[in-house]
Amino acid sequence: MSEDYVLRARRLHKEHGSDATLVRAVDSVNLDVPPGQTLAVMGPSGSGKSTLLQLLGGLQHPTNGKVWLGGERIDHLGERALARLRRTSIGFVFQAYHLMEELSAVENVELPALLAGQTPRAARRRADELLEQVGLADRARHLPSELSGGQRQRVAIARALANKPMVVLADEPTGNLDSAGTLEVLRLFEELRLAGQTLLIVTHDERVAATTDRLISMRDGRFVDDTRMTDATRPLSALLGFEG
Repeated sequence: MSEDYVLRARRLHKEHGSDATLVRAVDSVNLDVPPGQTLAVMGPSGSGKSTLLQLLGGLQHPTNGKVWLGGERIDHLGERALARLRRTSIGFVFQAYHLMEELSAVENVELPALLAGQTPRAARRRADELLEQVGLADRARHLPSELSGGQRQRVAIARALANKPMVVLADEPTGNLDSAGTLEVLRLFEELRLAGQTLLIVTHDERVAATTDRLISMRDGRFVDDTRMTDATRPLSALLGFEG
């Protein structure tokens, strides 16, 4: 049944410390994410959101529980297998962008494809297509230092899409952006939602959550609410100029 979901977790649990210092960062979480769903996870600092994202993306191993990606169980895989999986099947977007400062925008975007074994020509063609998609074709040869925060995050999102991942995992993607940069990224996330990209976003920003199909609230390592969004509860779609 796991193959019906892009992501699935069962009784996912992550502990740090022991005895008096024991922290249950993620506490027996169950999650099913079907193909094409955009999902936001919100909660206060320390609620376990980022830890959950890292467990789902194979950046941490759970203390207990199971994780499947595209029907394949991944929680027990070794580091080499996880690294290969992250290169080919998961796109990551981080608050701090994590772009290579010495590489141009197009070189940053093509890097995952090159690491996954694509030819330089194919990788460059894909990178050019993605920069066109995120509205930065005219900035392809610019270094990250020559781009605004919103532009850098759009480059990072394009990079996350380079290998056509099953799912994009975004950790506070608007946390470092001003209002204009946030609006740029919100418009792009809405485009990805409408295009059917599976997307899971950890965020403090209610504006980001308002563009998704589903909103989960998290507290003390547990899910406390799970809401399916509709056009009526997703007002930003209209504000950003999209129709339902």
